[in-house]
Amino acid sequence: MAPNPVAQKNHDELLPNYVSTMAVSDPELIEVFDNFAFDEVLQHGNLDKRTRLMVQLAAIIASHAVMEYRVMLGGALNMGVTPVEAKEVLYQAVPYVGIAKVIDFLYLTNEVMRERGIELPLPGQATTTPETRYEKGRAIQAQIISQDRVDRLYAFAPVDEQHIQRYLSANCFGDYLTRTGLDIPTRELLTFSMLVALGGCDAQVKGHVSANLHVGNDRAKLIDVLTQLVPFIGYPRTLNGLRVVDEVVPAPDMKVTA
Repeated sequence: MAPNPVAQKNHDELLPNYVSTMAVSDPELIEVFDNFAFDEVLQHGNLDKRTRLMVQLAAIIASHAVMEYRVMLGGALNMGVTPVEAKEVLYQAVPYVGIAKVIDFLYLTNEVMRERGIELPLPGQATTTPETRYEKGRAIQAQIISQDRVDRLYAFAPVDEQHIQRYLSANCFGDYLTRTGLDIPTRELLTFSMLVALGGCDAQVKGHVSANLHVGNDRAKLIDVLTQLVPFIGYPRTLNGLRVVDEVVPAPDMKVTA
């Protein structure tokens, strides 16, 4: 048993000369998966290859799927995702996924890059200093989720939680979202992908659906992203993500049920 010719061609383009041991031990599964992930799913949507691979890497990191990450990182680098872009996907995962998970991927990414002769460390992408991170972070936070929303987060947070709001502005946004290497619309797609893949983050997914709309990513693009994540994160989390998208930005032809 083998994947169909289109799936095989797309797989070989992504991973030339790669032979999965699973294709030998579990050929039926690989046939079904590759036909789906490398043919059927790719027929839908308009994501460019680099964006598709970056959102898939983001979701794989959030799923803590280390073995799959190594394979797909190699494929992403083969398809034009730059080392800086790959590292920025990883760095951005820290405030959303946590360093406890991300550290495994950091070691692995460095190993893969060294194997490819990529000199480390890569050029720096930071744009803030300890003195400016809060101010610049709060500004980029307002750009992404709106000034009114940021003001309300601070206004309604109890006194004993104000420090968490400052952490969000200075650390999550100031230390990470202000970095160069990826533009803001792409970073928001990455955040959306990570939150959906994590599961149990519906409130945050809802917030970042709105944030994506605010920075120019429409409903169609969000559905394109979820479509490309299905093979890697499964249906329950994909459907949960779709439900939130439908709540925030319903399709014109959606039927309202009682």
